[in-house]
Amino acid sequence: MSIQSQIEQAIQSNFKISFFDLKNESHMHAGPDTESHFKLTLVSEDFDGVTKVKRQQAVYRALKEIMPKFHALALHTYTPQEWGELQQVPASPRCSGGH
Repeated sequence: MSIQSQIEQAIQSNFKISFFDLKNESHMHAGPDTESHFKLTLVSEDFDGVTKVKRQQAVYRALKEIMPKFHALALHTYTPQEWGELQQVPASPRCSGGH
């Protein structure tokens, strides 16, 4: 099973998801054929009343078995209300030291 599939499965089984988007951005860093860098946008009611740090910690807990298999994860976590006001995430910068 690919790393991306493992991440998707772990997130889907640990959160009540309103919106979910996982992008493999390895081509911007290490090359097109790797699974090293990911960008996760997760909208969940589980984040209501939860600080951004605690949200990220919850994601890390859900991925604790998978985290050693990849290099980087950009996290964008929102409540449904926050997402309703925003509905977009910042663009990822290109890696200056990689590919």
